[in-house]
Amino acid sequence: MIGLPDDLDGLGQAELVRAGEVTPAELLEDAIERVETRNPAVNAVIGTMYDEARRAVAAPIPDGPFTGVPFLLKDGGGVGYAGVPMTSASRFLQDYVPATDGELTRRYKAAGLVPFGKTNLPEFGLQPTTEPELFGPTRNPWNLELSAGGSSGGAAAAVATRMVPMANASDSGGSIRIPASNCGVFGMKPTRLRISSARRHTGLSSRMAVLSEHAVTLSVRDCATLLDATAGPLPGDPFVAPRPERPYAEEVGRDPGRLRIVYSTASPLGIPLHPDCIAAVEDAARLCEELGHHVELREPEIDGAALIGPFSTVSAGGLAWDIARLERLTGRTATAELFEPATWAMIEQGRSSGVTILQYLDALAELQTLSQRLADFQRPYDVWLTPTAGSVAPPLGAFASDASDPLRGQRAAGLFLPFTTLINVTGQPAMSVPLYWTADGIPVGTHFVGPYGDEGLLYRLAAQLEAARPWAGRRPDTARTPAHRAEKETQQ
Repeated sequence: MIGLPDDLDGLGQAELVRAGEVTPAELLEDAIERVETRNPAVNAVIGTMYDEARRAVAAPIPDGPFTGVPFLLKDGGGVGYAGVPMTSASRFLQDYVPATDGELTRRYKAAGLVPFGKTNLPEFGLQPTTEPELFGPTRNPWNLELSAGGSSGGAAAAVATRMVPMANASDSGGSIRIPASNCGVFGMKPTRLRISSARRHTGLSSRMAVLSEHAVTLSVRDCATLLDATAGPLPGDPFVAPRPERPYAEEVGRDPGRLRIVYSTASPLGIPLHPDCIAAVEDAARLCEELGHHVELREPEIDGAALIGPFSTVSAGGLAWDIARLERLTGRTATAELFEPATWAMIEQGRSSGVTILQYLDALAELQTLSQRLADFQRPYDVWLTPTAGSVAPPLGAFASDASDPLRGQRAAGLFLPFTTLINVTGQPAMSVPLYWTADGIPVGTHFVGPYGDEGLLYRLAAQLEAARPWAGRRPDTARTPAHRAEKETQQ
């Protein structure tokens, strides 16, 4: 390894390349060694693209903000890579190899990034934990018996262990923010369609109503700069996200002013929240007040349970449509033995349990009504602060299902996600910020929700929080190599 500091972010690596202090090839080999030594403990990276990456760094790399920086792609969704399998952690797609790069992959390459591996996810990204049968579980770097979160759990675990400073992620119910919370890294879900829903080109687009693409990162400035590089529509998008006032990178370090922040400590589902999640929110509220913001406690008068039915209808109907498109794309017939029980139950629900086009549209209308009620609650405020999840990182297996009760995991997941799913429905930007650790050293993210279309406000606040309470220096022991741990134990 070339001795890079573990807290060096992507822009820091790119600055070294521009200064001639390291080459892209050296950065790549360093990242490969980190994966080879750190991944076995957590199982975050489930596919390597070392040959493709070595060819990329041997050729001219596009001049962008991250020229030469190694990067990991989620093994599914809108980030297909030509000639490399993309499984979505499903036996059904085990042999699927995209012929072309996905649009988001092209944007990453244009920014100078060098993709060199694929990260783990639950089958088709349907769970808030990353435990697919195909690849096995991704473990939480802070406690290997706990969940890393999902669906971008592999990405978050890879960043937490400093294999890379940032990794691709996507979010249709909390899939960026939940693993960011569980693993102690920064995760921003942008405004809906801030990054074009290019998944329609891969056959995975019908959850576009609630889906956002982006990344998990070590630093706020990486997150903002990466969004500058990848944001934008494509012809055929149903609408365009509001144009930002200025580049997001320019928001980092900009004075956020005195914000009006409302915080909530009760679940809209009417169930108790874990005490550490409440403590994390109250701690963040105090920090925001110390930074000069107006902070007040208030709970929204909305019935979060009313979200479950229509959200399930949209998800099940969308998944069934996705699978039908993938059948046509791959020429393979979807059968029960090619899917996990929970996934197959959702497919069957979407196919045959009466999810008609009228019911699907009714469900979307109900979600829109809920969005309007939440907008009324937030209107007097700039930011809504909540727990990211309903509990701290749960044990592996907490969302398990089997053939006798295939939807058990989905029901458990709904209770675990009292806030994040709401914000996929509203389409607002939201971020999980790693400001709090439990007494036994487990990170608990806090969830900040911004106005629709205004990621800039959140980046200004995030950078202020990062400066007040830096988190990059906090990392789990699995961020170090086995040799380093052995040396540490010998010294003790």
